[in-house]
Amino acid sequence: MIDSSMKMPEDILDNKKSWVVWITGLPGSGKSTISRKVQEKLLDKGVKSKILELDEIRRVITPNPKYTDEERDIVYLSLVYMTKLLADCGTNVIIDATGNKLAYREKARELIPNFIEVYIKCPLDICIKREMKRDTRYSPKDIYKKGIEKESDTVPGINVPYEVSANPEIIIDTSKCSIEDSAKAILKFIEEVQEP
Repeated sequence: MIDSSMKMPEDILDNKKSWVVWITGLPGSGKSTISRKVQEKLLDKGVKSKILELDEIRRVITPNPKYTDEERDIVYLSLVYMTKLLADCGTNVIIDATGNKLAYREKARELIPNFIEVYIKCPLDICIKREMKRDTRYSPKDIYKKGIEKESDTVPGINVPYEVSANPEIIIDTSKCSIEDSAKAILKFIEEVQEP
């Protein structure tokens, strides 16, 4: 038997309480490390979130990626739609993805309430050094080297531009700011969004 007179508590129905943070920037800028640190700090406060790491998702959508503009459009629009579905269900999401085209991030902003864009600013030379040492569990290896040596012509920051947003909610320069301080700044902003 179903009792239709029962009502759900208002806060369960209010999906606006969920938020999405897109941590964007060049490969090697520190996106993944910061994403994990933010999630860790949120868990310490009892707040759950899901990290969507584009390099992991790409392995499913395009198992043999060519990194063409058309393929990137498909992958990023899929990422945005996945994120929207999770946010609609009340899940807090951290997107860890370069998103070199402004249009990708603007589409997310258009579709997702409580959207926060965090631009991880970092000089290209530092990104290149970091990328040589980073964990390549999902991401392709030696992308900058391939871009510089012309083995690939689709590397953001080398062969294709990274389009910086005019007004991201947060800008963090990881050449000057620690991972800890970066995560704290993002957490502070999230807490402000959560306030009624």
